[in-house]
Formats: sequence, C-alpha cells, structure tokens
Amino acid sequence: MVAPRKEERPVMEMAKEFYVRHLRSKLEPRENGKFLVLNVDTGEYELDADDVSATERATSRFGNARLAILRVGHEAAYRLGGAGKAKSA
Repeated sequence: MVAPRKEERPVMEMAKEFYVRHLRSKLEPRENGKFLVLNVDTGEYELDADDVSATERATSRFGNARLAILRVGHEAAYRLGGAGKAKSA
C-alpha cells in the first residue's frame, strides 16, 4: 500500500500565493467573478464563468494533478451562509 503524500504546505495556501504573484495582475479586473481552476504544480489553469465547466476541463486536461478552485477578484470561490437583513418578527 502506498502512503499518502504529505503536503509541505496546504494546496489552497500554495494556490493563493501563486495567484497573487503571477495571475492577479493579468486577470483582474477584466475576469472578475470567473472561476479559476489552478494546477498548483505547474501553474496552468482553466478559467470560466461556470465552475463546473472549468473543473471538468481542468480534470480532463491535468488528470490527477493537485487542483485548487479560486474566484477571480474574490477572497474565496464560494460563500457559505448569508449576510442579509434579519427577519423582523
């Protein structure tokens, strides 16, 4: 049995660092809101307004590579919960 590979650093940490250093200035603000699926080992990526389309192309293109999903111009690809107004009783 093969032991799982120990990560030197978390994949998302590596992806965010790469994005800031190499991609942010190329993609923002023109591509804001699009999903970026990044191959953290090579720096190659797929970009699409639809997260599923970008992910399918990336997995087809990169196989079992370590991938991270980011959203151009946002702190995170997805937001959980809401920050709307509280309902009045």
